[in-house]
Amino acid sequence: MIEWASPALILLAAALLIALTRGHWRSAVILIAPLATLWAVWQVPDGVVSTVRFLDYTIEPVEGSALRRLFATIFAIMAFVGGLFAFRQARWYELSAAFAYASGAVGVCFAGDLITLFLYWELMALFSTVIVWCGGTPAARKAGIRYAMMHLLGGVILKVGIEGVVVHTGSIDIQPMLATNFDTWMILIGILINAAAPPLSAWLADAYPESSPTGSVFLSAFTTKTAVLALILLFPGEPILIGVGLYMVMYGIVYALLENDARRILAYSIVNQVGFMVCAIGIGTQMALNGAAAHAFAHIVYKGLLFMSAGAVVYRTGKNKCADLGGLFRTMPLTTICAIIGALSISSFPLTSGFTTKTLISQAAVDEGLVTVYFLLAAASAGVFLHAGIKFPWFVFFQKDSGLRPKDAPWNMAAAMVIFSVLCIVIGVFPEPFYRLLPYPPVEYHAYTQGKVLYYLQLLLFSGLAFFAMLPLLKRTTTITLDIDWFYRVAAPRVIAVLSTIISRILDTINQYFARFLNAMLMRIRRHYGPEGVLARTWPTGSMVLWVAILLASYLVMYYV
Repeated sequence: MIEWASPALILLAAALLIALTRGHWRSAVILIAPLATLWAVWQVPDGVVSTVRFLDYTIEPVEGSALRRLFATIFAIMAFVGGLFAFRQARWYELSAAFAYASGAVGVCFAGDLITLFLYWELMALFSTVIVWCGGTPAARKAGIRYAMMHLLGGVILKVGIEGVVVHTGSIDIQPMLATNFDTWMILIGILINAAAPPLSAWLADAYPESSPTGSVFLSAFTTKTAVLALILLFPGEPILIGVGLYMVMYGIVYALLENDARRILAYSIVNQVGFMVCAIGIGTQMALNGAAAHAFAHIVYKGLLFMSAGAVVYRTGKNKCADLGGLFRTMPLTTICAIIGALSISSFPLTSGFTTKTLISQAAVDEGLVTVYFLLAAASAGVFLHAGIKFPWFVFFQKDSGLRPKDAPWNMAAAMVIFSVLCIVIGVFPEPFYRLLPYPPVEYHAYTQGKVLYYLQLLLFSGLAFFAMLPLLKRTTTITLDIDWFYRVAAPRVIAVLSTIISRILDTINQYFARFLNAMLMRIRRHYGPEGVLARTWPTGSMVLWVAILLASYLVMYYV
């Protein structure tokens, strides 16, 4: 590897090649570039690899650590599996944007300074917006504009914080800090916007479902998880993150339970799952940070799997609403099985990846004596099983037959789903090799104790019983769930329209009064200076001579006096 080159540059070059090549050459680039990136990720040693002078700053384009390699690894894997899922169905410009987007995520992983991090951060914002627009519908174009506005806001806030830190400390190094002043608060808020922390979280559920069936798979993986990585690097142990994380957990559950759109259910579920990670970062111990990193890795896998299964359904049926689906297990058995594996994983069912990672976070809360946090996370786990573990597969694949008989997913989509399904099970059944990749080894933790397994089985099974008991209350409806985006999507345009009307009327009134005043002035001027006015009408010559004489005499008197 060239000393100064980040592995992200491989994916960035691949994004360019995807635009320039066709046919099998393009397919080769899509499948080989992520694997080459994965190889390059594991060639990066610990510590700062290189430095570059830029203006008065020392830029560190590549810095390695176990944590950075872990996130870069799953990002490269996601780029490969997402490319496999999409390369036969997605358009070339969507694939090119997706690889540039993934490049930004890998670049953030190895950024050794705040300036490099910000540049890759904005690269992600730019190309993720393009992916949303690739949905190709009027709704996608509008959602993409709102998405871009929100990430522009987050980027500006983050940049203000970085500039403040540079001015007041003279350092651009990425190092742990606490939100104790304006500068650090701005950095924290900028990162939390990308993490989809409420109240500025509606952009995720607004934009992701409007993208194409393949685009939403890429979108589910990178933005929020790079924010998690940034929080681990910059704000480990920040107390406010515990409260923010718990709020995200509960917020995601409530809105996912109310939702009817299959991909919006999964989008709100992202907020919920990232909440677990944010809460763990707030706890800040090595066990908790291991849990946040491990859960981010597992989340990309099972959430990507769920979005793939939903994407396959949308691709084959053209329908997003749960109210329009049901009974698809008859003709889409492989997609159904993969969706169930993803649903069990996100629900932390034993023998799946979610169980081996989420229990790390719960154990960290116990170790720190955070009893309330532990029980809230346990309740949230039951809520996850309600909306993503049961509601999504039940209404899409098993509920009342919709009469749809689509084919199962195409072979490339099926292969991508099988790869992630196998990963969910392998990490769940054999967690120890995975634990050795975590940033704070050795991990003295055993997920499969009798108490933990029994506790989670009881929790999830009773949650499932509650779902079917409340099934009439969870029936599919075509209602719209109001979120905070109502204020800038509905309320703001209405307020602007009312203000525009009021201002227009005020201006009309002012114009009328001004016109009347101007007409009056013109009439007065005309009365004096018009053809018939006193000063403009024709005077006899004698009168003029008399007035000239009077004026001259007056001048002489004033001059001599």
